[in-house]
Amino acid sequence: MNQCLIAMKINRYKHLNVNVFPTRDEMGLAAGRDVEARVAGLLKSRDEIRMVFAAAPSQNEMLDYLASSALIDWGRVTAFHMDEYIGLNGSADQLFSRYLERRLFSRVTMKKVWLLDGNADPAKEAARYSELINGAPIDVICLGIGENGHIAFNDPPVADFNDPLTVKKVSLDRSCRMQQVNEGCFATLDEVPEEALTLTIPVIFGASHLFCVVPGLSKREAVNNTVNGPVTTACPASVLQRHPDCSFYFDTDSFGEL
Repeated sequence: MNQCLIAMKINRYKHLNVNVFPTRDEMGLAAGRDVEARVAGLLKSRDEIRMVFAAAPSQNEMLDYLASSALIDWGRVTAFHMDEYIGLNGSADQLFSRYLERRLFSRVTMKKVWLLDGNADPAKEAARYSELINGAPIDVICLGIGENGHIAFNDPPVADFNDPLTVKKVSLDRSCRMQQVNEGCFATLDEVPEEALTLTIPVIFGASHLFCVVPGLSKREAVNNTVNGPVTTACPASVLQRHPDCSFYFDTDSFGEL
């Protein structure tokens, strides 16, 4: 790990916990270790905690580390996920629930895993999941940032920093759908669902500890807007500047050379 690189980042962004690493693997390892330390620390004084996970290739390395952690008592963790496509075949590999099952949920034994059902009636499913989310505070969220600056599926056209809802149905921005093709999740744009269910921005912002992991050259503009730009729904992730405990993990592809 390049300690000089990290020190330069801390000096430049005194108001944000920004960490930049030479490689994606180093980035994921560092994020995983920090999440592990936070979760293990919380469980020293708590019977259980509640976590929310993003489902995207950007999370691969971090989730792989967490799945092998010997320090986290997953049997005291209740897990949720951030969003889900509407109308995608229930056995489709692209479902975010299936991604998280493969990467984490099937590899550890959690107290409870609550999944969004994209094939249920959207209004009823949003109400059901909202009740679950609102049952107690969220302690830790592991998230990424989309190419258009979205967090969860809060794309710029539907992002609302004061959203009164907990979970809502949204129409996906074309750039968001195209990202799914760029990342190899779908072969063509026509295959990407046009609607989804998502946690809203106030729910994400309301969690106690956020760990935001964003590798890749295609995310560079969004990363720049997130940490350097104004706080605006034109880049929904920019609101993370205002969170009291959000740690960012970038590689040099997503952040740029120092």
